[in-house]
Amino acid sequence: MPYQKITLTDFGGPEKLELKQEDHLPQPGPQQVRVKVLAAGTGFTDTIVRQGQYVDVKEKPPFTPGYDWYGVIDALGSEVNDWQVGQAVADLSIIGGYTQYLCTDVSRLIPAPEGLDPAEAVSMVLSYGTAYQLLHRLRGLAPGDKVLVHGGGGAVGTALLELAALLQLEVYSTTSASKRALVQSLGAQHIDYQHEDFVERTLALSGGGVDLVLDTIGGRNWSRSYRCLKRGGLLVGFGALQLTSGEESTPQLLWGLAKLLGFWKLIPDGKRTCFYNIEHRRRKHPEEFLQDMGALFTLLKDEKISPRIAGRLPLSEA
Repeated sequence: MPYQKITLTDFGGPEKLELKQEDHLPQPGPQQVRVKVLAAGTGFTDTIVRQGQYVDVKEKPPFTPGYDWYGVIDALGSEVNDWQVGQAVADLSIIGGYTQYLCTDVSRLIPAPEGLDPAEAVSMVLSYGTAYQLLHRLRGLAPGDKVLVHGGGGAVGTALLELAALLQLEVYSTTSASKRALVQSLGAQHIDYQHEDFVERTLALSGGGVDLVLDTIGGRNWSRSYRCLKRGGLLVGFGALQLTSGEESTPQLLWGLAKLLGFWKLIPDGKRTCFYNIEHRRRKHPEEFLQDMGALFTLLKDEKISPRIAGRLPLSEA
């Protein structure tokens, strides 16, 4: 039976992605399953992978991109006994998701409830998974605590705002003016970073500083975010959008990372900083990751969260 997948022929732009047809389905190894992929995420991280700027991808093209996927088990390896054909599963695969079928080790599988919307389900893995851990695993938070979220209109950003509302946090979010209504609909107070000084605005709204800043911008923005913290607050850097925007040089970005991971830790002001990466944390705490995925899939099944899906495309349009 033939199937289709996307192949990245070389690092670069979208023109480097090609639709390829394979004549035969892949066959699972003894401790593997074959999955029929129902949805793959198309996040900003996939763009970084495609451009060859993602440090956790050591493979060289050609390969199939796709950071996360959701589907159903289609076939079992000869030594697999704890999984069933037709069972819904997902994975944070880093690469490999842009395909109709794939084989993966059972140790990578994330169980999921039946009957979920595939596009909403795959959103739980990278986007909501990142957001959930940022809010639940790095610092204790209580209702009424104040949080600044940068990029609240993006995939992880909207997930953060929705999950923060469930925790009854007071949230401020920087986006462009075009996403004001979206941010406000998710319960956050909007800050127009293009026309407002977000440091001044955050300090004014919070009454002197926030408990947590979640900053995916990077570089010099981390320095400004640090000023938004009150004593006892935590700044978390994750991702680095300016890495691919060209707005900052590599030395500036490295200096920002040095301050986040080292220099600021030496200042006795009661503030803390760290950097977060979902795959690195999964490797270190695999049981924790599965617990968080289970919690998110339960929230989705119970309709307590509703991912904002920007679009749905066939594989041929990847």
